[in-house]
Amino acid sequence: MLRPRIIPCLLVHQGGLVKTQGFKELKYIGDPINAVRIFNEKEADELMVLDIDATANGVEPDFGLIGKLAAECRMPLCYGGGVTTAEQASRIVDMGVEKVAISAAAIANPSLLTEIASAVGRQSVVAVLDVRKRAGLFAKGYEVWTNNAKTVHKLDVVTLVQKLQEAGAGEIVINSIDRDGLMQGYDLELAEKVHGVLKVPTTFLAGSLEHIGDLVSRLGVVGAAAGSLFVFKGKYRAVLINYPTPVQKAQLFSEALKKFE
Repeated sequence: MLRPRIIPCLLVHQGGLVKTQGFKELKYIGDPINAVRIFNEKEADELMVLDIDATANGVEPDFGLIGKLAAECRMPLCYGGGVTTAEQASRIVDMGVEKVAISAAAIANPSLLTEIASAVGRQSVVAVLDVRKRAGLFAKGYEVWTNNAKTVHKLDVVTLVQKLQEAGAGEIVINSIDRDGLMQGYDLELAEKVHGVLKVPTTFLAGSLEHIGDLVSRLGVVGAAAGSLFVFKGKYRAVLINYPTPVQKAQLFSEALKKFE
């Protein structure tokens, strides 16, 4: 039986791990290789690592770091940052990475997903969208942003995810800029809209352990990703890498999935 996935999302900045709030206020939290080792021990379902410098600076993926991560990681690994060609994606997959995440390049050129899917298989192609609620008293809906939430695209999110799915994305990841780093829960309204129109797996970012239960109970088998949840502890946000135990996950999913049985 397919089960929901709980996925730590790690951000790489200048070679180190950082965490943000609203895509700002970068806080250094440690070494990425050490974090992978800890998540290995905690038997994480999957790991997502995003280089937030590469695309913004117009440089190619850090293949040296990717090789080290892939060699150390004992769980499925998704890597994103700076991927603009099928050749780069193929090289990353050949290094032992299961999934390649593409964001700005996919929005600018959806056919890139088709090329990458042809090269490495659709199951390895992940489209990541950073979204934010439209500003203004009477504004409705969401906007898509790239370049670390510096560039806005006047695109309808639901229409865009369908387009990316058709182009070759094997998974869609939705990250809420408004909720980044706050641990205040998932945007369930947005999650339902996106999940309802897609046939490929979906993953949503932001939340707490309790909110993961809310997401799964609403949508069923999805990916529940978060950053702060897995690297901070307590109200003072002390840096401590953590992850739910197998027993905690089993209890959480058992309750959340009851209506889908």
